[in-house]
This record gives sequence, C-alpha cells and structure tokens, in this order.
Amino acid sequence: MTIALLPDRVFDSIAGEMVSDQVIIIDNGHVSAVKTPSQAPDAVRLEGKTVLPGLIDVHTHLATAPDNGQGYARLVQRSGAQDALIGVKHAGETLRAGFTTVRDIGPWRAFADVALRDAIDAGWVEGPRMSCAGAFVTCPGGGGDITGLAVDVDDVLPKELRFGVASGADQMRSTVRQILRYGADFIKVLATGAVLTSGTKPGAPEMTEDELRALVETAEESGTYVAAHAHGTDGIKRAVRAGVRSIEHGSLLDDEAIDLMAERGTHLVADLYDSIYIEEVGPKLGYSDEVMTKTEMTAEAQRQGFRKAVERGVRVAFGTDAGVIPHGINARQFSLYVENGLTPAQAIQSATRWAAELMGWEDSVGALAPGAHADLIVIDGDPLTEVGLLERPSGVMKGGSWVVDPLTH
Repeated sequence: MTIALLPDRVFDSIAGEMVSDQVIIIDNGHVSAVKTPSQAPDAVRLEGKTVLPGLIDVHTHLATAPDNGQGYARLVQRSGAQDALIGVKHAGETLRAGFTTVRDIGPWRAFADVALRDAIDAGWVEGPRMSCAGAFVTCPGGGGDITGLAVDVDDVLPKELRFGVASGADQMRSTVRQILRYGADFIKVLATGAVLTSGTKPGAPEMTEDELRALVETAEESGTYVAAHAHGTDGIKRAVRAGVRSIEHGSLLDDEAIDLMAERGTHLVADLYDSIYIEEVGPKLGYSDEVMTKTEMTAEAQRQGFRKAVERGVRVAFGTDAGVIPHGINARQFSLYVENGLTPAQAIQSATRWAAELMGWEDSVGALAPGAHADLIVIDGDPLTEVGLLERPSGVMKGGSWVVDPLTH
C-alpha cells in the first residue's frame, strides 16, 4: 500500500530544522521518497499539522511492574508471567504516545524484555521496536541486585532475578556472553550505586575500570556495546575510559567527566523528569526516606551537569527511565531538556536522529529518509514554538500502518 502525506511542516531530524512543501511517500512499510507537492498531487493533506520521525526513548523498562517505593524485595511477589503481561500493556501505551522505538535498558526478571520484543516483532502484540539489554550486569549487593532481603532467604531467589550478578573481569566476560546468547542486543552495567536500590550510594563506584573494560571488550567482540548506569563522577569516568557508549543518568558529572565524554563521543542519557516525578508522588507511593533523600541529593546536580554537558557539546540521547515514571508520559521530558539548555530542535533530535545513532539504528529509524521504516508522528501545530505539543500526538504510524489515525483521532 502506498501512502502520500502532505503536512504543513516536516521535521528534518538530520539537519535539525523544520521544512515545508514536502510530501512523504510511504510504500510497503518504508519511506520510499520525499517529493514536492507538484510531484505528488494526490497526497493526503494534513492541514495545520507537523510530521516528525517516530520518537525514540533509549532508557525504558517496559517488562517491569511500576515501582511502588516498597523496595526490590517486592519482586518475589510477582511472577515472570505477570511481568511479561504488564509489559504488553506498557508497550501499547508507549507506542500510542508516539514512541515507535525504545531501547529497553533491562528488566528485573532477566529476558522478559527479549520475550516482549520477539512478541512485538512477530505481530502478536502492539508495541514499539525494541533493542533489549536482557539483564542488568551488577556487582553482588549493588545497584542492580535485589537488596533488602533477610539473610536466610537471600540465596534462594530465582536465577532470573540475579542473572547478571558478577564480580571480577573473568566473570564479567562470561556473563556478557551468556546475556547475549539468550537474545540481548546490548549490555547494561551498573557502574555505581542507585537512587532506588536500598543500601547503595549513587555516588559510589561499584565496578573497577578493569571489570568495565572486560565488559566493553567482550561486547565489542560480538558486535555490540555497553550502556553504563552511572550517577557518581568516579564511576562515570571509569566507564567512559573503559569505552562504554552511553552514560545513563549522569547525575553527579564534574568538569573532567564532561570533557572526557565530549572527547570520547560518549552519549549522555539524562532522565531529568524522573526526579521531579519522584519528588511529587514519592511519599504517596511509599518511597522511603532514604530514596527521597537520594533523589533530592542528585536532582539539581543532574540538571546542572546536563546544562554544562550541552554547552560543551556532549551528544544527548533522550531517555526517561519509564518504569519509574509511568509509561506513556515520556514526552513530558522534552520541556525539561529545553529548560536546561537544548533548543526545541535539538531536544527533538535527541529523541530521533541522535538516539538512533546511539543505538546504531540510524539507517532504519530516527529520520524520514528513503529506506527508513515508515515510523512517524503527527502533531497539531509546530513543536518548535511549543515543545509541549509533543505530549499530545494526533497521529502515530509504525511501519506504514496507523496506530493512531490523524484523520479520525
């Protein structure tokens, strides 16, 4: 089926600018051409609307139940089947919000994200294109481990809840190979403590540089890369020197870490809306005083570091930590990116072209270019003048098929 769309504006995510008088030609699920109106007189007119590439969130947790602030020990109260099914719900919410591609940065139950990805690809359920981490790589008792358990039950958890727990360079190599063998697309490591994990300190490193380098080298041998959860500056620097492709959170960046990221081309994935959401609803959800204190400690520092990183040219990729915030409200973060240094066009690039480059998917998503998947969103008005409009797409297309039809929505 061939579709021709003529909106008032089209966002060119490669150039970072809005253009007019362009018709997007879609054929067999891909963009086949971009033409002028005179070359496509039968195009469907989308008056007053903007067409953009489908949005990308590179830090999500689809196949994980929403956090209720009660600690990770609650995970044993749910089955893997429940997490998989709630992932179906989250996938649909995310897609309909305009995010046609996500990088799922790891479920608590190992490979639940891989199963969800495969179900979406098979057409069994509705959801975005997914690149999956499969499992967290973390040190024993670290930010990605299950903490808060009594000592006499600590060693009886299901393997899928601790699949990536490892220590030492040799174990790191073995763990990476196992995670990739079971279907992961890339590796996620927790290089520092975490805000939401009880008993860990966000600023404290939890991996040596040798361990991180072993992860990176082993991943690269299989043609993929490592994304590093890292709040504290020492952990960030270790991870960047070891060769990770992205720093997730980056809450406590200092000038040296920012310069190192700019020099190495390391992407920053900063979940700026996360802390605002936790501060607003954390007490109602039952978050502990420890979590609220750690959130307050990192929130403003993260925004300051983000502004400095933008000024120094660090490449930003849009990531929300959806799963901590509810799925489907991912686009609320655009306004925060603009408030903290990006232009509206750059904020959109962070969730299109720049995100696709981080994932290594720039040939297929993140731009409305010939050969790319026909993934796009329709916005009423111009998001370059009001970036908050991205929170309310009137049309969503994935692979040439309307998920939300702008002519009937």
